[in-house]
Amino acid sequence: MPKEYRTIQEVAGPLMLVRGVEGVTYDELGEIELANGEKRRCKVLEIDGGNALVQLYEASTGINLESSKVRFLGHTMELGVSEDMLSRVFDGMGRPIDGGPDILPDERRDINGLPMNPAARSYPQEFIQTGVSAIDGLNTLVRGQKLPIFSASGLPHAELAAQIARQAKVRGTDEPFAVVFAAMGITFEESNFFVESFRETGAIDRTVLFVNLANDPAVERIATPRMALTAAEYLAFEKGMHVLVIMTDITNYADSLREISAARKEVPGRRGYPGYMYTDLASLYERAGRQKGKQGSITMIPILTMPEDDKTHPIPDLTGYITEGQIILSRELYRKGVEPPIDVLPSLSRLKDKGIGKGKTRADHANTMNQLFAAYARGKDAKELMMILGEAALTDIDKLYAQFADAFEKEYVSQGYKADRSIEETLAIGWKLLRILPRAELKRIKDEFLDNYYDPEDEKKTLAAAEKLK
Repeated sequence: MPKEYRTIQEVAGPLMLVRGVEGVTYDELGEIELANGEKRRCKVLEIDGGNALVQLYEASTGINLESSKVRFLGHTMELGVSEDMLSRVFDGMGRPIDGGPDILPDERRDINGLPMNPAARSYPQEFIQTGVSAIDGLNTLVRGQKLPIFSASGLPHAELAAQIARQAKVRGTDEPFAVVFAAMGITFEESNFFVESFRETGAIDRTVLFVNLANDPAVERIATPRMALTAAEYLAFEKGMHVLVIMTDITNYADSLREISAARKEVPGRRGYPGYMYTDLASLYERAGRQKGKQGSITMIPILTMPEDDKTHPIPDLTGYITEGQIILSRELYRKGVEPPIDVLPSLSRLKDKGIGKGKTRADHANTMNQLFAAYARGKDAKELMMILGEAALTDIDKLYAQFADAFEKEYVSQGYKADRSIEETLAIGWKLLRILPRAELKRIKDEFLDNYYDPEDEKKTLAAAEKLK
């Protein structure tokens, strides 16, 4: 039975000092019992001789220094994991909030986990189809990759996150696929949107949701992504599933980190965030990947809102260092009504070349991707020139590129949040747009692919053949 202490010295905000403790360790979980029998959880932040500084998971109101007692449980925070977690909704501390029964765990795991040993990693190289053309066609997601979405306040990242969670699949295999969705510091309306969106489409059956609301304590927000990743590691490496982890919003998580750091009176770093934020974020992101000898994998899409649309802000800046690329949402495209407003030019997937090509997507994918990037960039330049000097200043070929840029945004990038496009459909739309330009302009595509796909009749035949194979 854990020893009880009635030596609470002081309570200051989310922190509490307990004197005269023995054998208590850093990060250990504790339980505070109030005079009325109510119990609250806490964890050890600091040990100094016989003094323990603990952090409360719930509010500090009602804690009486004389009559409240503390017991330390001898272990860090744990999550009971089981396959029954699929189709369930939990709060940020892993407690069911969907009205269903408690999970009967197969095992209990420390939520802090361990980053994967680099020597045990397999290289990410299998295509994941999200059904979103701007990602699949141009910034391809690969199994085991960490690909963040950089958004900004007011942009529809929640809709895009829900769309990817509903639609994502590993093609050509019957291996089980699951989604673990961690929401941090969101409103009740957003939480309701995600849960209902998954229920409507049946995607909830393969989804585990961890929801931390904006009015929940900041320290719970620190635990939420670790809970989600612990569930993902169990499903991936014990049950052999391909798991897609979507975390929104990392900015709320980092703000909680700053709040707790300020409460502990730590020396602040850039913009008030703690100096260890890089290592803290890395301890989350590096839990994604593939392990040698294991069937499953964890692919991660962290979503963050850039404060003041600034991609040099510490949160997107540090995230960009740790992950393999970024998908950037654009306010300008959002104003134009493009859904989803993905700005493909500054977006980047560093592993896209590993997940595309013959046997994975299609042999012409890399060539068409490069050509679409080049043509869109030139088309945007032509449009800017037109705005400054007028249409008369453009050559005929520049007018075609400007026309291409408009069509590209309307037909390729903008597809709405309900459309689930196969990679064949995405490539077909790409070829349709490239036909706006003369064949001589398509210098980045091999002749064999131009012979096959540049003629619209051939494209129809290819699509018909692909339909028959389905």
